[in-house]
This record gives sequence, structure tokens and C-alpha cells, in this order.
Amino acid sequence: MPKRVIELNPVYRITADAIGEPGNRTFYMQARKGASLVTLLCEKEQVRALSEAIQQMLEELKTKYPKGANYMQLQMDMSLEEPLTPDFRIGQMGLGYDEDNDLVVIVARELLPEDVDEEEASVARLFCSRAQIDAMARHALEVVARGRPICPLCGQPIDKNAAHFCPRSNGHADELVTA
Repeated sequence: MPKRVIELNPVYRITADAIGEPGNRTFYMQARKGASLVTLLCEKEQVRALSEAIQQMLEELKTKYPKGANYMQLQMDMSLEEPLTPDFRIGQMGLGYDEDNDLVVIVARELLPEDVDEEEASVARLFCSRAQIDAMARHALEVVARGRPICPLCGQPIDKNAAHFCPRSNGHADELVTA
């Protein structure tokens, strides 16, 4: 049985953002319903993958469930709320759809050490409208893009304060030029 099950159905607000300088940022996903504030610690790539999956899912929902597809894109404050005390670090995430209520569901499962039974992980289920989840995904992709530039050859971040070694350059280029 999970250590803790957090369910916000539906959320009032949801966001994903980062604190810190590129190369040294901490990423969070945060949701609120009434007095309940859920803050989850996550990795940059988890935020990117979730946002891309959300955008793909919204496109699929337009075709399969067109009734809720005509929503206005929300423009809202997407900053994180204080206190930034994470409930847990995300290990796995998934997306679902509640057809009866036309809500997209993010399911986040806690990352646990290998020696702990997976069934003991805390779980958060965040139910969001299409407009809310779209706003979060667009904002999160902007936040991810604000990071260090990515090497076009190896896909690794380029730190402006250090020399970048790219294994794909195979020693044939003295300098990597990015546009």
C-alpha cells in the first residue's frame, strides 16, 4: 500500500518551474486545490518529457473527444508558490484521461531507494482541465529551453564557463560552433 496518496481533483492551479541558474537549477511541479499545496521535486528531462507527452495527448484528445477541444489558452501566473518544501521526488510519471469529467490526470510516483518495496512509494494524482494542462506544458517547455544550449552533435548541455568535449566530434574539430 502506498505510503501516501495525494489526490487533487480537480486542481485549481498547476505549474512546473525551476529555481536557480542554468546548469544548477532545481525543477519542481506544483499544484493547488483550496488550502492543499503539493510540491514535487523532479528532473529537467522529466519536465520536458511530460510537457511533450501532454501536447501529444491534447492533440489526440482533439480528435477522439472533440467536445472539450475548444478551450481558450490560459495566460496566468505560472510561478512557484512558497514554501518550496517538496512532498517527494518524482520517480515515475504517467498521464491519463478522465472521460466523464474531461480531465487530464498526471500520476506521479515517488522515487525510492532500490532496497525499498515499490509499493511503499507515495503517489500524487493531479486532475487538470485541458486548458490548465496546456498552459502548464507550454510554460514548462519555455522553462526547460532557458537552460544551457545543447550540443547539436552529442545532445549534452554546453557549459559556457568550461570547455565542451563532444565525443561525436571525434577529435576533428578544435571548436564547436552553435547557432
